[in-house]
Amino acid sequence: MSIREDLEIAKKALHGKNLTLAIVKESKLLFESKAHGVSAFLEALEKLGPKMKDAAVADKVVGKAVALLCIYAGIRAVYAPNLSLKAKQVLERNAVHIKWKTLVDKILDASGTDICPFEKAAMEISNPAEAYEKLKALSKRLSKEGKT
Repeated sequence: MSIREDLEIAKKALHGKNLTLAIVKESKLLFESKAHGVSAFLEALEKLGPKMKDAAVADKVVGKAVALLCIYAGIRAVYAPNLSLKAKQVLERNAVHIKWKTLVDKILDASGTDICPFEKAAMEISNPAEAYEKLKALSKRLSKEGKT
């Protein structure tokens, strides 16, 4: 089984089941979610941990925050209907296979009026482990405030 085949399975699951996130490894769907934002990817990391290494991810929206989490998790291929320029740069630098439909300048928050808070947090970070810790803390804080 190739990583490209896993990516195709993840992509079909994403669109076919109307998901926001699908993670596939060795032809098996390891994780699926309909939750919006970075929190779904963080949940996958909590549940799967090292099992995500060498998997393929299909995520509705991939910005720099998710790109850094992909590197942290050891993801080898990413499909995103919406991919940010910064995410593309991070994934390319780390030799991750990428497919996308639309390349965007920035990822906006749910209201569409400002940059996504996770993207703001990831802006100055280049270390994937540091990104994971900061994004996890932000997710906890936002869910306490009822914003996720």
